Amino acid sequence: MSNVLVTGGAGYIGSHACKALRVAGFTPVTYDNLCTGWQDAVKFGPFELGDLQDRARLDEVFATYQPVAVMHFAALSQVGESMAEPGRYWQNNVGGSLTLFEAAIAAECLNVVFSSTCATYGDHDNVLLDETIGQHPINAYASSKRAIEDMLRDFEGAHGLRNVIFRYFNVAGADPEAEVGEHHLPETHLVPLMLEAIAGKRDALTIHGTDYDTPDGTCIRDYVHVCDLVDAHVLGLRWLLDGKASRVFNLGSGTGFSVREVVDHSRAVTNKAVPVIDGPRRAGDCTKLVSGSTRAEKELGWTPTRSKMDIMIADAWRWHQTGHYDR
Repeated sequence: MSNVLVTGGAGYIGSHACKALRVAGFTPVTYDNLCTGWQDAVKFGPFELGDLQDRARLDEVFATYQPVAVMHFAALSQVGESMAEPGRYWQNNVGGSLTLFEAAIAAECLNVVFSSTCATYGDHDNVLLDETIGQHPINAYASSKRAIEDMLRDFEGAHGLRNVIFRYFNVAGADPEAEVGEHHLPETHLVPLMLEAIAGKRDALTIHGTDYDTPDGTCIRDYVHVCDLVDAHVLGLRWLLDGKASRVFNLGSGTGFSVREVVDHSRAVTNKAVPVIDGPRRAGDCTKLVSGSTRAEKELGWTPTRSKMDIMIADAWRWHQTGHYDR
């Protein structure tokens, strides 16, 4: 089996990607510092403890496994925190990516599948977002991701570092077999926060902002199932291994849900009440982010099958009921 280095493979999306890679016939090698990831989530291939900014450690791992590609998920990703501590995000996300790409080039591993974000587009009211929309990030997290995209383009021109960039919309759900799932400390994502409130593990779900210019006043987001998302990453990997040109793809369902609509779906799926508190807006949040792209379907042959809100919540609820990883 060909090895693929998966940075952040102990995290939410990275662990699901490792399972998808194993199913597809690759050996995922998780490289993670466990800052936000969980070693118990590393179930589908070798684990290597290390930081992205540790060049010597990266060189050692590249030499040991000689991967055919890198799937790069490792990043700090909390929007509010990025607004308060932008330097941390630039140092970790951008600085770590620079060290990673230089190590990959030195090891002649010239294929990168990169986890970016639709937040690089910024706030475009009433616009379905495709890959041609201008990028105007409004928080430091999104700015750091856009900078890494620019870095990849520069490194391809200078060193032949070919890449597929995926700009995600909101990721939700969990492995239907409940082997891995979503668990953060602290938790900041809507669906797990909502399920924790339902289960009595927190007093209530706080809705951050109820005065946005949307039908019910709450933010609207496009949600994509994590398993559909990582299936696209395997297709992106094969795209590069087949020698195709670097490309950017949006990954979303094309359907927007407000926070209150997600709460309504959760109540219907779990048959349990969701305690809710209305709170102020968070700095850096956009009003509406919805994908209007079909590029991934047309070019990659990506067919999302689980990105329906009820399925995403049901899969997440099943995982939530199994218990979580231990530190």
